[in-house]
Amino acid sequence: MTLRKLITSLAAGTAAIAAATGAHAASDSEITVAYFEQWPMPFLAAKAAGKYDEVLGMKVNFRAFETGTAMSAAMASGDVQFSISQGVPPFVVAASGGQDIQVLDVAVSYSDNDNCVVSSALEIDKDSASELAGKKVAVPLGTAAHYGFLRQMDHFGVELSSLEIVDMSPPDGAVALSQGDVDLACGYGGGLTSMKEHGNVLLTGAEKEELGILVFDVTTAPAAYVAENGDIVAKFLSVTAAANAQWNANQSDEMLQVIAEQSGMDLDATKASISTMKFLSLEEQTSEKWLGGNAATFMKGVADVFVEAGSIDKALDSYEGAVNIAPLQAASKM
Repeated sequence: MTLRKLITSLAAGTAAIAAATGAHAASDSEITVAYFEQWPMPFLAAKAAGKYDEVLGMKVNFRAFETGTAMSAAMASGDVQFSISQGVPPFVVAASGGQDIQVLDVAVSYSDNDNCVVSSALEIDKDSASELAGKKVAVPLGTAAHYGFLRQMDHFGVELSSLEIVDMSPPDGAVALSQGDVDLACGYGGGLTSMKEHGNVLLTGAEKEELGILVFDVTTAPAAYVAENGDIVAKFLSVTAAANAQWNANQSDEMLQVIAEQSGMDLDATKASISTMKFLSLEEQTSEKWLGGNAATFMKGVADVFVEAGSIDKALDSYEGAVNIAPLQAASKM
């Protein structure tokens, strides 16, 4: 099965699941927010303290997802109004396919917290990566890890057609790697931490950045919802921004403990994961380097790579319309 067919199948499956199971739809009294477990971020402390409910004046439900593609499906069905920390690649896949969603903020930058790990039994590193040809790989398709995997294989000259690629969430990929069922696994968060117990990364975060492989997540929402609920969107982003500012100013043990509990990770794993993350200020996020200009260019690059790999049919001419910084600018004044 080709990567494109696998992604199409995954998207269709998650859409069907979302339609069948449902969630809390948006109303005047409540909304639903998608997020990842085993992905420690400051907003989790605000979630635990009920800050979103307090500031928005409504019930804010949080629903855990395993992949960004599933988040896209849930937003398309109307079950979810915001997705926190959706990877840029799954956002690009959805936007390129015609889904009208928008990037609202830079949730986190994490070059070292999203990577591919090769089994220690193979003794393969960046100098012998060509030996990966013919191997079995676990990749969460349509995610930031998928994009990083494609770029790394291109860098090392490993033909995708030579690999057996299996779609797996990071936790499942970690288990498969530990049991010897796959030779290489790609992922993020707690899944990546577990993978590293059984292998080594091919490139460090700094080495990936030198190749132009940036890794950051965004907060996203359906464009129609943003247009109709500007005040709610700005307030939502302001709560997240306040939590980020609190963490950046004082990474207290108390806040770390809450984040660990909310993410479903132990304290040591949480500390290790969050130490590789960067939470940008509002000024940084709206700058030209990020959402003020470069983000749309980066998305175009991601889309073009996916088109070349056969993962999506076509890219948009531009992704500028998929980035909306107006709510973030409004949040900075609150």
